[in-house]
Amino acid sequence: MNAPFVPEHFPETAATFVLPGPVGALEVATDVPTVDTARNGVAVICHPNPVQGGTMTNKVVTTLERSLRELGLATVRFNFRGVGKSQGEYDHARGEVDDALAVADWARRVRPQAALWMAGFSFGGYVAMRVAAQRETAQLITIAPAVKRFHTGGLGLPTCPWLIVQGQTDDVVPPDEVAAFAAQVVPPPDLVKMADAGHFFHGKLIELRGIVQERVRANLPARGVA
Repeated sequence: MNAPFVPEHFPETAATFVLPGPVGALEVATDVPTVDTARNGVAVICHPNPVQGGTMTNKVVTTLERSLRELGLATVRFNFRGVGKSQGEYDHARGEVDDALAVADWARRVRPQAALWMAGFSFGGYVAMRVAAQRETAQLITIAPAVKRFHTGGLGLPTCPWLIVQGQTDDVVPPDEVAAFAAQVVPPPDLVKMADAGHFFHGKLIELRGIVQERVRANLPARGVA
């Protein structure tokens, strides 16, 4: 880990460091695209359920990170409270949303002109949805999102462009549940159903990467870094 301080600028090369979070340090990893592909956007990516072993090095998370970096976005992954070197304890998504808001706010502060993209997998998909409903977000990407957590009518929903990718043989997040949820959202998300893909997309990560890149390409921010 690098020294625990808040970078005043987005790192120009791949970096790991600590940001202050709501209940202590948050472990963060950033990376940047090549100069010739760079676009004026930053993607914050949220990992799956910490209780079930989710971390920012999860293969779906790193596939998302690579997909978006190849499209020209700077990327930010982080460990929720209680995971890796992030301080605190699991808080049933409530505190984890606050963690993600803190990371997104840092990204907006160091890249104020950049479009904010939010992305997440499973539990992290739920967290990314909550952040996108509270911060101006240019694109939301949720992979097998844990939509069953939307049990409270008072929760707001994002209105930005929204890609949902759902494996049709997922035994953790029921595909029918995700489809029913998506059908109620206005404006409707772009729901992609991946045949023969389970929750962790084993053997399907390259296909997942291609789908993400294809479906969000039209919403990419302008080239260059402001």
